Amino acid sequence: MAVFSALLLFLLSVRGSFSSPFPVAGQEETCEANGSVYYVGEWYFLDSDHCSQCECTALGSVCSRTECTALPAACIHVSHYPSDCCPRCERIGCEYRGEVYELGQTFQPSECEQCTCDSDGIARCLVADCAPPPCVNPVFQPGKCCPDCKDGPNCYVDASRTKIIPGGEPVWVDSCTKCRCHDGQDAGYWEGNRLATCTRLRNCTPSSSHN
Repeated sequence: MAVFSALLLFLLSVRGSFSSPFPVAGQEETCEANGSVYYVGEWYFLDSDHCSQCECTALGSVCSRTECTALPAACIHVSHYPSDCCPRCERIGCEYRGEVYELGQTFQPSECEQCTCDSDGIARCLVADCAPPPCVNPVFQPGKCCPDCKDGPNCYVDASRTKIIPGGEPVWVDSCTKCRCHDGQDAGYWEGNRLATCTRLRNCTPSSSHN
């Protein structure tokens, strides 16, 4: 009896050291997808979604979806191949104020700017530096960067800025007051309030008839 018990214990210990030749309930040895059969441990992409990669496991297919990274804002040529999950940027340009330009391209976004799309994808611009116009009422002309003095050089008579006189020769603004605008040769030109220099006759009462 003792010999039989020892033999039974030996057989049980040997059986426990080997895996069962039969699959455990709830586990699979293969997975079916894309019309094909995959074995446990195999990886595959779904035909219906190239961004989903799956692994066949003993509990079935386990899938995860690849998130595509955003394309560069200045990408000017995008390709999307059927075999790829994510689109490809084939060519980079420069983005400037919402517009995209090719590398090496020179462009003028405004009358005062001259820009070039450099090889590093950055638009570099030169901005015109306009000199102060010699008038108080400059006008911007279409297609020109800097304003023009349509009526020629001029200035305000006084701080009220209600009257403008032309530059050059002195002007009698009333019967007692003579004013002169600064010109380009004067020191302090266009500094301050752009006002004329005026002289007034002593003991003079302006005539009401003077315009």
